[in-house]
Amino acid sequence: MDSSSPWRIAGFRTLFTASTLSQLGTNVGYIAVPLIAVSALGAGPGQVGALAMLSTVAFLVIGLPAGAWVDRLRHRRVLITADVARAALYASVPLAWWLDALTLQQLYLVVVLHGCATVFADIGSQSVLPQVVGRDRLVPANAAVMTLIALGNVAGRGAGGGLVQALSAPVAAACAAAGYLVSALRLMSLPRLPAPPSPAGRVPLRTQIAQGVRHVFGDRELRALALTASLNNLGSQIVNTMLPVLFVRELGLPAGALGLFWAVGGTGLLLGARCAGWAGRRLGHGRALALAGLCLAPAGLLLPFLDRGAGLWLAGAGYLLAMFKTGMDNVLGVSLRQRMTPDPLLGRMNATFRTLLTGALAAGAAVSGLIGELAGVRVTLWVGACVLATAFLPVFLSPLRTRRDLPEQRAEPPTSGGGPHQEDLAPSRP
Repeated sequence: MDSSSPWRIAGFRTLFTASTLSQLGTNVGYIAVPLIAVSALGAGPGQVGALAMLSTVAFLVIGLPAGAWVDRLRHRRVLITADVARAALYASVPLAWWLDALTLQQLYLVVVLHGCATVFADIGSQSVLPQVVGRDRLVPANAAVMTLIALGNVAGRGAGGGLVQALSAPVAAACAAAGYLVSALRLMSLPRLPAPPSPAGRVPLRTQIAQGVRHVFGDRELRALALTASLNNLGSQIVNTMLPVLFVRELGLPAGALGLFWAVGGTGLLLGARCAGWAGRRLGHGRALALAGLCLAPAGLLLPFLDRGAGLWLAGAGYLLAMFKTGMDNVLGVSLRQRMTPDPLLGRMNATFRTLLTGALAAGAAVSGLIGELAGVRVTLWVGACVLATAFLPVFLSPLRTRRDLPEQRAEPPTSGGGPHQEDLAPSRP
């Protein structure tokens, strides 16, 4: 096995196995919870929409402070606690159903708290990875993780649908809980990592949050990565929110056709993630991002041509290429920002990015609905496609365009109260 491969590291194998199990829980729950709301509780479209909104609101509410909290806690403990909490929340659903006590209000509470636990799980997993594999192995490690996520988007939700059909939605929710629980048990074998700074050396939470935000927006390369990723999420959400209306209402296509179309996008994500490491080595990590955007992002302009005939294939090809570019962004962009960030700031940096990206998704859904009501589905698709096609520009116009190698770790900026705290400037771990 290649000496630079993250698979040689037992901690990475442990982390990847646990991520596989938690992805199973996430994808099964994604299908099971709304189906329980509809089939068992008679929820209408507005109530199902509220469930979807409440599942993502946690990042907007607690995303930034969660990053500071993660930087104060042992990452291994954060991941285990988050998985145990998600297992308990999903287990409460079939239990209440079997006791004939399940209510829509309980489902609302479950998805909100599940979202809060997921905030900590996502920030913790992206923050622990550089410590587990070392910064020189970040690209292949992130490629493996992003491949897992893409496979979950392609096949995981299909498996979740099969579980719901074969065993019923409440039993599927119990299976999701089991996935999270086994993930937590697997994480217990993750090697213990160095402790965070001692309480005596900590600055106030608000100051720590501000440090993370300044670290992202005060650096030209990190700021470009954040803007490109946010615009990409915004454009994708504008398009995806309107696709069900176009497929089912305007084109009269079956729901299965929409699922296949989305699977094409998931395949693009998978292929892009798998090719990112090769492109980074051949072209340079920043140059690969910039060139992929220049060559592939304009393919998103094919999406508004979607119809029942050749336009379906044309739009599918455009979607595949646009998502291929996104898959490369996910691997190279995440690796770059992890490499640019010192260990004491990883949680806050990841939280800042995730808050921006989740905010872009929420804004995209709202913009899509508003334009769809005022100007129609096709105009909405053109707006989303134009955002997708130009999202690469912040990276392309930044110094990243000429960067060939992964950068050296940046120093943590000083606090607003004067000089930096010694504990916050601990040397990076190899």
